[in-house]
Amino acid sequence: MTHILHRHCHSQLPTVTCGDGIYLFDQQGKQYLDGCGGAAVSNLGHSHTAVKKAMIEQIESIPFAHTGFFTNQASEELATLLTDLAPEPLNHVYFVSGGSEAVESALKMARQYFVEIGKPSKTQFIARRQSYHGNTLGALAVGGNEWRREKFTPLLSEVTHISPCYAYRDQQDNESELDYSLRVANELETEILALGAENVMAFVAEPVVGATAGALPATKGYFKRIREICDKYDVLLILDEVMCGIGRTGTFYAFEQDQIVPDLVTIAKGLGAGYQPIGGVVISDKIYDAIAHGSGFFQHGHTFMAHPVACAAALATVQTIVSESLLDKVQEQGKKLRTKLKESLLPLSYVGDIRGRGLFIGIELVADKQTKTPLPTSTEANKVVKQLAMKHGLMCYPMAGTINGRAGHHILLAPPFIINDKQLDELVSKLKTALVEAAQGWAL
Repeated sequence: MTHILHRHCHSQLPTVTCGDGIYLFDQQGKQYLDGCGGAAVSNLGHSHTAVKKAMIEQIESIPFAHTGFFTNQASEELATLLTDLAPEPLNHVYFVSGGSEAVESALKMARQYFVEIGKPSKTQFIARRQSYHGNTLGALAVGGNEWRREKFTPLLSEVTHISPCYAYRDQQDNESELDYSLRVANELETEILALGAENVMAFVAEPVVGATAGALPATKGYFKRIREICDKYDVLLILDEVMCGIGRTGTFYAFEQDQIVPDLVTIAKGLGAGYQPIGGVVISDKIYDAIAHGSGFFQHGHTFMAHPVACAAALATVQTIVSESLLDKVQEQGKKLRTKLKESLLPLSYVGDIRGRGLFIGIELVADKQTKTPLPTSTEANKVVKQLAMKHGLMCYPMAGTINGRAGHHILLAPPFIINDKQLDELVSKLKTALVEAAQGWAL
């Protein structure tokens, strides 16, 4: 009997005992290839010597000191490294304990920025449907994951949601990629004008949508147009890289591939590679300066912000990504993985799309390739695929509600950056086995 309130009260979970590289082992000694990094977290695998060493050294030095009294060297060095890796004018960092806290902090920063500069009427956020930004109430409100929002809707502040950038389903046959990008991006301008530009604070989006829509990247030109619109109407651009950042897509910050710079970017998950809970907001000069030259105080805070051990783990993680040229590895292995997946899975009648960037890949399942009709919700394909994959020793991240929060299924893959060619083959082979077995029960 467990006294834990698990994610599901009736789940029977194996007990993990140890990890080695990209593998985890349960109490019975069964081995699982971590094909999803837990949730795009474990980018260095589960036994990285340098990260563990850094944590131990920090614990022996000072494990905790409240930031109301002290700063600490690990957090100072981590902030310097993260801003060195970021383009101008992203020169400041605010550290928290996870992705939801990071998004919540960014939302409050946006509000305080406009209060500081004398524009208190700006109170509205605009975000996108089929996005996810965290489980705290502010983050849940800007998120567009209907399944997660549904029970708590009465508690959520009102946020307008525009269309996702979802070319696989929404780009018209007679529409070029750029035309599609501009059409969807221009929904933001329409919504700003409907709400009144004087009332709109910020637009919130994931550069590559993660768990809700399955590694869904923006099409060419989309974010350039979004940036233009935000600048035109004095609206902040908040990019949520909690899942897709820290090298996961092949560049350290995912937005680099869209050739724009946000005003605020949230990071977490892979920042500490799972060795410690940590998140952060990378902040542009104009927002920092407005607070610094105004009240001088960001009216927010958490007990464990800039935690020394968490920052030491994250510092070692980022240093490893840089020193071992793992961004190149992500690009190289990502290309190989997508090629292997397409060769192995696209011939299956129920695999409609394989997409993503770097080692962040989504596989959308369908009932009919030509019409892109989704699998019936009654198949519970996400649950079945996950169970069968675990049976075969593979962790993957299947989700339902890909299209609108109800219809659609996809599988998210986000293996550790250190995955080798043989392990790529193992991942693809085990995933195909699980899919083939699952499809036998769908009776399409």
